[in-house]
Amino acid sequence: MFRGFVMTMEQTTGEGVGPIPAEAVPPGGETARIARAAGVLALGNVASRLLGLARETVKSHFFGAGAIVDAYGVATAVPTMLHDLLVGGMVNGALVPVFSEYAERDREELWRLASAFLNLSIVVLAAIILLVELAAPQIATLILSGQEAATQALAARLLRITLPAVLFLSLSAVLSGLLYALKRFSLPAFTAAVFNATIVIAAIALHRQLGIAALAVGLLAGSALQVVLQLPGLRDSSLRLGLRLWHPGLRRVGMLYVPTLIPLLADVGLSRPISYVLASQSGEGGISYLNYATQLVQMPQGLVATAISLAVLPTLSAAAARRAAGLDAGNSSFEQTLARGLRLVVALILPAAVGLFILAEPTVALLYGHGEFAATDTFMTAWALRYYLLGLPFAAVDLLLVYAFYAQQDTLTPSLIGVGTIIAYLLLAAALLPVFGLFSLMIADSVKHLLHTIFSAVFLRRRLEGVRQYGAYRAFGVVLVASAAMGAAAYGALLGVEALMPGGGLAEVLAVLVPALVGAGVYLGLSSLLGLEEIRLLWAAVRRRLGAQ
Repeated sequence: MFRGFVMTMEQTTGEGVGPIPAEAVPPGGETARIARAAGVLALGNVASRLLGLARETVKSHFFGAGAIVDAYGVATAVPTMLHDLLVGGMVNGALVPVFSEYAERDREELWRLASAFLNLSIVVLAAIILLVELAAPQIATLILSGQEAATQALAARLLRITLPAVLFLSLSAVLSGLLYALKRFSLPAFTAAVFNATIVIAAIALHRQLGIAALAVGLLAGSALQVVLQLPGLRDSSLRLGLRLWHPGLRRVGMLYVPTLIPLLADVGLSRPISYVLASQSGEGGISYLNYATQLVQMPQGLVATAISLAVLPTLSAAAARRAAGLDAGNSSFEQTLARGLRLVVALILPAAVGLFILAEPTVALLYGHGEFAATDTFMTAWALRYYLLGLPFAAVDLLLVYAFYAQQDTLTPSLIGVGTIIAYLLLAAALLPVFGLFSLMIADSVKHLLHTIFSAVFLRRRLEGVRQYGAYRAFGVVLVASAAMGAAAYGALLGVEALMPGGGLAEVLAVLVPALVGAGVYLGLSSLLGLEEIRLLWAAVRRRLGAQ
């Protein structure tokens, strides 16, 4: 559920592989196959995140965080919203389950269904892209209402370059869903890495000739390469492009997609556009600052909360199914699994949030603070990041709670909670804007995650009451104490480095590295001393891995 309050196309398509539905995962008996698939997906996730960080670093170096980057932000946000609403939002929840069923039953019908869906998508998307291309100046003016006319004109020009990427991104998403259904994971795992790498290469090679448009060209080329990358995985298919636009399976895809539209419309159709308008009203560079900060806060969220929640979901679902079948009347396995997931998420995400909060400014300076990225940009991005980090622990816990709903086949409750908290976010952001400016958006986003977590916990209260007996509450207390000590130690180390080595160069690296190592050492030592089982288990796993090598 955590997405920051707004995400660009680079963030939604460039941050690793999304959730792999149960239907796409090999059966439980194929342990080795599952392990290989998981390893490939993890490798692709890490590669895409590192390249995404490189993308943001290159962008900040060449173009800073001013009006032209705001314009580029709009040129990525609008295609993202179209992609998410039209195709991206239905892949995991609708396409993969239906494709998987046909893949097991009748491969020829699978190719007919996939061909019909691809053909229909091309026709519909081409028409929508054409309409939005014509309306690009009006859209840019509306979103960037707080910016100068030159910035609005640049945004319209860049938007016309990036809009065709909607077609390629959507086709890539469909091909990924098809490959997942066929249990072929390698190529889809690296689509996001290819996307980010292409933007980085284009920015380095073309920034002198094209300026900020080099990023837009790289984005368009990267989206097309995502499609090309996956084609070899379907070399044995019978996909046919043409005028065949219908198949009975499309009705089932639509029926599965409809329930997900409520929160998606609230997010894509309401939250994101209004957020950009509010960011534009906060002044030049507002959109740039929030995008840079969002990129950083999504790193721990994706690598910790998303990974753990996805790992826990199958076990939670199995426990819920056993209880529904009357095989586990007390359903203790559900509470035990949920408790373990919550303990592990909190044990990793809270120290990450505290550490990044303390080291926000040196981290931003190290990654972004070069070239055209000024000291003011570093200051604004660092504080935007800090305000986002206030909600990170709640967002991480809430994601696992949402998956607990999903495990019980309840998608309506979290959807309704999501709509309500999005409305609360928008109202609070608008109310705080005159006082806090740009930071009102980050504050409201953190409050949104807090509210979502509270309401999720209320509706899951019977399940969470059983969590107490598995030591979750005590673990939370230990993590809180250890994280506080870690934060104090990291801050002290930061002051020491700044006093001994003022200035840039090596000092920038040490200002992040030394406090991070000191803080990590304090956290690991204190949490182990206080008996936090999760840290002991993680350390044992690392040692086993190193020993195996």
